[in-house]
Amino acid sequence: MVSLRLADSFGFDALYMTGFGTVASHLGLPDAGIATYTDMVQRVRAMASMARAPLIADGDTGYGGLLNVAHTVRGYEAAGAAAIQLEDQEFPKKCGHTPGRRVVPMADMVRKIKVACEARTRSDFLVIARTDARTTLGLDEALRRAEAYAGAGADILFVESPESAEEMRAIGRSTHLPLVANMVEGGRTPVLSQAELEAIGYRLAIFPVTALLAATEAMRAGYAHLRGQGSSAGLATPLMPFGDLTRLMGFEEVWEFDRRHAEP
Repeated sequence: MVSLRLADSFGFDALYMTGFGTVASHLGLPDAGIATYTDMVQRVRAMASMARAPLIADGDTGYGGLLNVAHTVRGYEAAGAAAIQLEDQEFPKKCGHTPGRRVVPMADMVRKIKVACEARTRSDFLVIARTDARTTLGLDEALRRAEAYAGAGADILFVESPESAEEMRAIGRSTHLPLVANMVEGGRTPVLSQAELEAIGYRLAIFPVTALLAATEAMRAGYAHLRGQGSSAGLATPLMPFGDLTRLMGFEEVWEFDRRHAEP
């Protein structure tokens, strides 16, 4: 939640609740189908209630069959999300930039998208359809699936793990719907600039692990220094001033509340 508060302070158009990062930070586990609907909808509710920007939330595979998908969409919508992302992986799903992913038949995912669109109660609650077919079945199959998911009613398309800028350009040429670019540093897809992404047809870019990678590396350096030196004295890693952290977390509001309600 520290990362959400910090990201929200920069005025981004939207925030993204990543499955990888949420499972890692909340449960300390890999994004491999271990987190449940209950785990994730609780995080959606907590994040959406705190964020000023609209929250796009990873809904994995919908956590089961068609009835589960409908329940997930209604739950995420009620929890305050502005959009839900659903993917066509088999259960248990895996992070989109790791090996071993398998996808369900295209027709099964088409039914999921139709159910998701029918289940929402607000017209402005968006359904993002993600396909993970590129890695195991190739780009042509991924594009065929994206077209089918668009036909099923998806508002935004997410073709996961293209492996070159040329593949990304082909994706951009393939549809009139808004596209998601998943920018994972060290992943399967090249990280492009905003101008490059816009030029090839992408309307939305997510950077789901940028802050997590930066923070984890800084923590590793800090803990190594503490272990080696027995103190934080002399630590070279930049630290946020403690006063800035207390302000970010809302302590000033707590102190003002205490002043207003102090005993005479």
